[in-house]
Amino acid sequence: MVADTPPRLCVFDAYGTLFDVAAAARRAAAEPGRAALAERWPRLAELWRLKQLQYTWLRAITGAHADFRTVTEDGLDWALEATGLDGDAELRARLLALYRELDAYPEVPAVLDALRAGGRGTAILSNGSPEMLAAAVASAGLADRLDAVLSVEEVGIFKPARAVYDLVGAHFATAPEEVLFVSANGWDAASAAAYGFRTVWVNRAGDPVDRLPARPQHVAPDLSDVPRLAGL
Repeated sequence: MVADTPPRLCVFDAYGTLFDVAAAARRAAAEPGRAALAERWPRLAELWRLKQLQYTWLRAITGAHADFRTVTEDGLDWALEATGLDGDAELRARLLALYRELDAYPEVPAVLDALRAGGRGTAILSNGSPEMLAAAVASAGLADRLDAVLSVEEVGIFKPARAVYDLVGAHFATAPEEVLFVSANGWDAASAAAYGFRTVWVNRAGDPVDRLPARPQHVAPDLSDVPRLAGL
């Protein structure tokens, strides 16, 4: 494929890219009777996400794979203890339930609709377990806007293992350069670029680019520019 040929397929990371990972803590904090959480939810959400990611990397390195539900629960338990909110079984259960129905970012439906109207395939490639992803996609009303939802559980290792990125070509019969890969995780966008995908890093926080062997081809503050970057 020549460099100026539009991609055939747009593949999105899920958590943090399509779905707001802070939404569970934010929504729980707004519920009656959660004064302690209301004071600490931003820190809880930050630590929960940090530990969730760290545990995926450590499990991938050590070969001790567990599904994303387990990693998510372990990360939450650490974050609850770190913020002094541990010991409340009802709060823990509520946060995990809300994580199954995270809010999609506001621009997501219009972006997916524009891509599909322009003839681009759309898919998710995520660390999430199939059951978690199905719940999030259904809750956000995205099922009819996606051609596939691909989970690392097919290969039993988390990103950024190359076997995960291989799932895209295996499913869609595409070459890496035919894919525009979109992630809000800088390390994921960089690893996908090293794999050979065209990449967009959705840098909502305005963070520096990660110092890794490859860099994303595009950096954007949200998903709104993805259709243009896909040649539409």
